[in-house]
This record gives sequence, C-alpha cells and structure tokens, in this order.
Amino acid sequence: MPTDREPTSVRLSSAQIRCLAHPLRSRLLASLRVDGPLTSARLADRLGTNTGATSYHLRQLAEVGLVEEVEDLGTARERWWASAHTFSTWHETDFDDDPDDRAAAEWLVDSYTRNKQRWREYWLATRRTWSTEWRRAADFSDISLEVTPDELRSLTAELLEVVKRHRQAALDDPDRNGDIARVLVLLEAFPAPEIHL
Repeated sequence: MPTDREPTSVRLSSAQIRCLAHPLRSRLLASLRVDGPLTSARLADRLGTNTGATSYHLRQLAEVGLVEEVEDLGTARERWWASAHTFSTWHETDFDDDPDDRAAAEWLVDSYTRNKQRWREYWLATRRTWSTEWRRAADFSDISLEVTPDELRSLTAELLEVVKRHRQAALDDPDRNGDIARVLVLLEAFPAPEIHL
C-alpha cells in the first residue's frame, strides 16, 4: 500500500462482501494493501498461486471497486494493481437481511478469525528471534468489564481512533528512524457471559 496517499476506507457493499468471500480474493486484497502495488505475476509468486487465476480474481475485485489498475506503472505486457482503499469497514449486521450476503459476511469473519490465530501462533513461535525491546513492547491482554451495547460501541470506537491517530502520525513522519517493524493491532470485543479461566 503506497504510503504517499491519505488513508481511505470503504464501507463494504453487498457486491463487495460477496466478492471478498473467496480465499484468493481476500488474500490478494490484503497483499495489495500491505505490499502493493504489484503485478499479477508478483502476487501469484507471493501467494503461491498461478498468474492466470491471480489475474482473473484481480479483475473480479476491480469490478466491485476494491482494487484498481495503476496506469502509470504498467506496460503493454505488465499490469500493476493497487488496493483502491487503505482498509474496509463493515459489520456483520449490515448483511442480516439477505441470506447470501449474510453467508459471505460469516465466511469473512471465520476466515479472519483463523488468520488472527495463525498470526498469534507465528508471533509466539518466533518471538525469541526478536529483541528484548520488541518483546517488552508486544502485548497480550484480556480485560473483562461490564458495559451496555452503547458503551461497548463507544469503547471500540475510541480504541480505533487511537490506532488511527498513531497510524497517521507514522505516515506524517516518513523520515523517522530507529527499529521500525510492521505490527498488528487486533481488537476484539464481544459478550462473554461465562468466562472460564
């Protein structure tokens, strides 16, 4: 994802969430957001798929406005692709009224949950290869509190604003130096009526 443009978001539509409910398409979009722009050949190599499938699914993502061709990077033989937005926003309840939309949203939630577990396991397996400073900075916290649905919405909105502020500060200072690494901030907040420790 290019760092020279302002972060943008898209509230996923029915067509977009249905398009993303596909393993390769969701991976393509994620890769373009993190590492893009890229060609379909480079994406295929990175994701371990073939160029034909990658090109087809990139066109599907472009049809619903999630990726776009980068005209000034391309040649007659090579097309470059970028994510059309920095991140997506949506909520499962946005798609309650249509069974196909709901199935797509549920697939995305399940896929994302599996990815988060894989990311956690990777960190735990490799953490000793990181410096003491990075290991001290990393955090696994769980906090239980009693709130109303409105209070929970307010809490998560505030936490997301803090993350956005830090992300924007990093974008505003591209010349900062030091030990810089990409980090994941995973936010989960949900009712847990019975917590077994």
